[in-house]
Amino acid sequence: MIKRIFDVVASTVALVVLLPVTAVVALLIHRKLGSPVFFRQTRPGLHGKPFEMVKFRTMLDALDKHGNPLPDDQRMTPFGSFLRATSLDELPELWNVLKGDMSLVGPRPLLMEYLPLYSQEQYRRHEVRPGVTGWAQVNGRNALSWDEKFKLDVWYVDNRSFGLDLNILKLTVKQVLVRDGISAEGQATMTKFRGNPHEMPCHADNESRS
Repeated sequence: MIKRIFDVVASTVALVVLLPVTAVVALLIHRKLGSPVFFRQTRPGLHGKPFEMVKFRTMLDALDKHGNPLPDDQRMTPFGSFLRATSLDELPELWNVLKGDMSLVGPRPLLMEYLPLYSQEQYRRHEVRPGVTGWAQVNGRNALSWDEKFKLDVWYVDNRSFGLDLNILKLTVKQVLVRDGISAEGQATMTKFRGNPHEMPCHADNESRS
Protein backbone atom coordinates (compact mmCIF):
# COMPACT_ATOMS: atom_id res chain seq x y z
CA MET A 1 0.00 0.00 0.00
CA ILE A 2 2.84 2.42 0.85
CA LYS A 3 4.54 1.60 -2.43
CA ARG A 4 1.38 2.28 -4.45
CA ILE A 5 0.65 5.55 -2.64
CA PHE A 6 4.22 6.67 -3.24
CA ASP A 7 3.95 5.71 -6.94
CA VAL A 8 0.76 7.76 -7.38
CA VAL A 9 2.03 10.84 -5.54
CA ALA A 10 5.54 10.79 -7.05
CA SER A 11 4.37 10.14 -10.63
CA THR A 12 1.73 12.88 -10.37
CA VAL A 13 4.24 15.41 -9.09
CA ALA A 14 6.81 14.36 -11.71
CA LEU A 15 4.29 14.61 -14.55
CA VAL A 16 3.40 18.18 -13.50
CA VAL A 17 6.94 19.37 -12.76
CA LEU A 18 8.43 17.78 -15.88
CA LEU A 19 5.64 18.91 -18.21
CA PRO A 20 7.81 21.62 -19.86
CA VAL A 21 10.62 19.10 -20.42
CA THR A 22 8.16 16.56 -21.81
CA ALA A 23 6.72 19.15 -24.20
CA VAL A 24 10.17 20.16 -25.48
CA VAL A 25 11.22 16.54 -25.98
CA ALA A 26 8.00 15.79 -27.88
CA LEU A 27 8.56 18.79 -30.15
CA LEU A 28 12.16 17.79 -30.88
CA ILE A 29 11.16 14.21 -31.66
CA HIS A 30 8.51 15.46 -34.08
CA ARG A 31 11.08 17.63 -35.84
CA LYS A 32 13.95 15.14 -35.92
CA LEU A 33 12.20 11.76 -36.18
CA GLY A 34 8.74 12.66 -37.42
CA SER A 35 5.44 11.17 -36.30
CA PRO A 36 4.37 9.41 -34.22
CA VAL A 37 6.09 11.00 -31.24
CA PHE A 38 5.18 8.16 -28.91
CA PHE A 39 6.19 4.51 -29.09
CA ARG A 40 3.41 2.22 -27.89
CA GLN A 41 3.81 -1.50 -27.38
CA THR A 42 2.02 -4.26 -25.49
CA ARG A 43 4.19 -5.52 -22.64
CA PRO A 44 3.57 -8.05 -19.83
CA GLY A 45 2.74 -6.52 -16.48
CA LEU A 46 1.86 -7.95 -13.06
CA HIS A 47 1.41 -11.76 -13.37
CA GLY A 48 2.13 -11.41 -17.10
CA LYS A 49 -1.10 -9.49 -17.80
CA PRO A 50 -0.66 -7.40 -20.99
CA PHE A 51 -0.76 -3.60 -20.90
CA GLU A 52 0.18 -0.86 -23.37
CA MET A 53 3.46 0.77 -22.41
CA VAL A 54 4.12 4.29 -23.71
CA LYS A 55 7.57 5.75 -24.34
CA PHE A 56 9.02 8.49 -26.50
CA ARG A 57 10.14 7.20 -29.89
CA THR A 58 13.92 7.01 -30.32
CA MET A 59 14.32 5.28 -33.70
CA LEU A 60 13.53 6.00 -37.31
CA ASP A 61 10.79 4.00 -39.04
CA ALA A 62 13.27 2.73 -41.65
CA LEU A 63 12.27 -0.45 -43.51
CA ASP A 64 14.07 -2.85 -45.84
CA LYS A 65 12.82 -3.76 -49.32
CA HIS A 66 10.54 -6.42 -47.81
CA GLY A 67 8.87 -3.95 -45.47
CA ASN A 68 10.61 -5.19 -42.33
CA PRO A 69 12.24 -2.77 -39.84
CA LEU A 70 15.98 -2.38 -40.29
CA PRO A 71 18.29 -3.46 -37.42
CA ASP A 72 18.33 -1.17 -34.39
CA ASP A 73 21.81 0.17 -35.13
CA GLN A 74 20.63 1.37 -38.56
CA ARG A 75 17.51 3.05 -37.19
CA MET A 76 19.09 4.66 -34.14
CA THR A 77 20.13 8.31 -34.52
CA PRO A 78 22.46 10.40 -32.31
CA PHE A 79 19.38 12.20 -31.00
CA GLY A 80 17.70 8.89 -30.17
CA SER A 81 20.84 7.70 -28.41
CA PHE A 82 20.83 10.91 -26.36
CA LEU A 83 17.21 10.32 -25.30
CA ARG A 84 18.07 6.78 -24.17
CA ALA A 85 21.29 7.83 -22.43
CA THR A 86 19.45 10.48 -20.40
CA SER A 87 16.35 8.26 -19.94
CA LEU A 88 14.19 11.07 -21.32
CA ASP A 89 12.47 8.48 -23.52
CA GLU A 90 11.05 6.93 -20.33
CA LEU A 91 9.12 10.04 -19.22
CA PRO A 92 5.74 8.94 -20.68
CA GLU A 93 5.95 5.78 -18.57
CA LEU A 94 5.03 7.95 -15.59
CA TRP A 95 1.50 7.81 -17.03
CA ASN A 96 1.66 4.00 -16.87
CA VAL A 97 2.72 4.30 -13.23
CA LEU A 98 -0.19 6.62 -12.45
CA LYS A 99 -2.64 4.20 -14.10
CA GLY A 100 -1.28 1.27 -12.09
CA ASP A 101 0.20 -0.67 -15.01
CA MET A 102 3.71 -0.07 -13.71
CA SER A 103 5.57 1.02 -10.59
CA LEU A 104 8.43 3.47 -10.33
CA VAL A 105 10.65 0.55 -9.27
CA GLY A 106 10.43 -3.04 -10.47
CA PRO A 107 11.76 -5.38 -13.17
CA ARG A 108 11.67 -3.71 -16.57
CA PRO A 109 8.72 -4.78 -18.78
CA LEU A 110 10.13 -6.81 -21.66
CA LEU A 111 8.44 -8.33 -24.71
CA MET A 112 5.32 -10.50 -24.72
CA GLU A 113 7.15 -13.03 -26.89
CA TYR A 114 9.57 -13.74 -24.04
CA LEU A 115 6.90 -15.09 -21.66
CA PRO A 116 6.97 -18.73 -22.85
CA LEU A 117 10.79 -18.68 -22.97
CA TYR A 118 11.35 -18.02 -19.26
CA SER A 119 12.31 -20.71 -16.79
CA GLN A 120 10.04 -21.07 -13.76
CA GLU A 121 12.49 -19.01 -11.71
CA GLN A 122 12.82 -16.25 -14.32
CA TYR A 123 9.04 -15.97 -14.64
CA ARG A 124 8.92 -14.91 -10.99
CA ARG A 125 9.94 -11.41 -12.13
CA HIS A 126 6.24 -10.96 -12.92
CA GLU A 127 5.18 -11.40 -9.29
CA VAL A 128 5.44 -7.61 -8.97
CA ARG A 129 4.51 -4.69 -11.20
CA PRO A 130 7.17 -3.83 -13.80
CA GLY A 131 9.12 -0.64 -13.14
CA VAL A 132 10.43 2.45 -14.85
CA THR A 133 13.72 1.54 -13.18
CA GLY A 134 14.84 -1.49 -11.23
CA TRP A 135 17.56 -3.38 -9.41
CA ALA A 136 19.01 -4.73 -12.68
CA GLN A 137 19.03 -1.22 -14.18
CA VAL A 138 21.22 0.20 -11.40
CA ASN A 139 23.53 -2.83 -11.49
CA GLY A 140 24.54 -2.82 -15.13
CA ARG A 141 21.44 -2.10 -17.19
CA ASN A 142 21.83 -3.41 -20.78
CA ALA A 143 25.50 -4.26 -20.25
CA LEU A 144 24.34 -7.30 -18.25
CA SER A 145 23.72 -10.71 -19.75
CA TRP A 146 20.12 -11.92 -19.76
CA ASP A 147 20.92 -14.49 -17.06
CA GLU A 148 22.46 -11.82 -14.82
CA LYS A 149 19.55 -9.47 -15.41
CA PHE A 150 16.91 -12.07 -14.54
CA LYS A 151 18.75 -13.12 -11.37
CA LEU A 152 18.78 -9.50 -10.22
CA ASP A 153 15.08 -9.16 -11.05
CA VAL A 154 14.19 -12.21 -8.95
CA TRP A 155 16.45 -10.98 -6.14
CA TYR A 156 14.42 -7.76 -6.10
CA VAL A 157 11.16 -9.74 -5.93
CA ASP A 158 12.45 -11.62 -2.87
CA ASN A 159 13.98 -8.61 -1.11
CA ARG A 160 11.72 -5.71 -2.11
CA SER A 161 11.01 -3.00 0.41
CA PHE A 162 10.19 0.70 0.41
CA GLY A 163 13.72 1.48 1.59
CA LEU A 164 15.22 -0.54 -1.26
CA ASP A 165 12.99 1.30 -3.75
CA LEU A 166 14.22 4.66 -2.48
CA ASN A 167 17.83 3.50 -2.79
CA ILE A 168 17.22 2.28 -6.36
CA LEU A 169 15.69 5.63 -7.30
CA LYS A 170 18.73 7.42 -5.86
CA LEU A 171 21.12 5.13 -7.77
CA THR A 172 19.06 5.64 -10.95
CA VAL A 173 19.62 9.40 -10.82
CA LYS A 174 23.35 8.78 -10.41
CA GLN A 175 23.40 6.30 -13.29
CA VAL A 176 21.55 8.68 -15.62
CA LEU A 177 24.16 11.35 -14.91
CA VAL A 178 27.01 8.89 -15.59
CA ARG A 179 25.18 7.36 -18.61
CA ASP A 180 26.51 3.88 -17.93
CA GLY A 181 25.24 0.54 -19.27
CA ILE A 182 23.00 2.05 -21.94
CA SER A 183 23.53 -0.79 -24.41
CA ALA A 184 24.99 -4.25 -24.62
CA GLU A 185 28.51 -4.53 -26.04
CA GLY A 186 28.38 -4.26 -29.83
CA GLN A 187 24.63 -3.53 -29.82
CA ALA A 188 22.56 -0.38 -30.25
CA THR A 189 20.30 -1.54 -27.41
CA MET A 190 20.17 -5.17 -26.21
CA THR A 191 20.28 -8.55 -27.94
CA LYS A 192 17.00 -10.49 -28.03
CA PHE A 193 16.34 -13.11 -25.38
CA ARG A 194 16.37 -16.55 -27.01
CA GLY A 195 15.44 -18.67 -24.01
CA ASN A 196 17.40 -21.08 -21.85
CA PRO A 197 18.88 -23.88 -23.98
CA HIS A 198 19.55 -26.15 -20.98
CA GLU A 199 16.28 -25.61 -19.11
CA MET A 200 12.63 -26.40 -19.66
CA PRO A 201 10.74 -23.19 -20.54
CA CYS A 202 7.96 -21.88 -18.37
CA HIS A 203 4.61 -22.03 -20.19
CA ALA A 204 2.59 -18.99 -19.16
CA ASP A 205 -1.15 -19.51 -18.99
CA ASN A 206 -3.35 -18.44 -21.89
CA GLU A 207 -4.54 -15.27 -20.12
CA SER A 208 -0.97 -14.10 -19.57
CA ARG A 209 0.05 -14.72 -23.17
CA SER A 210 -2.99 -13.19 -24.83
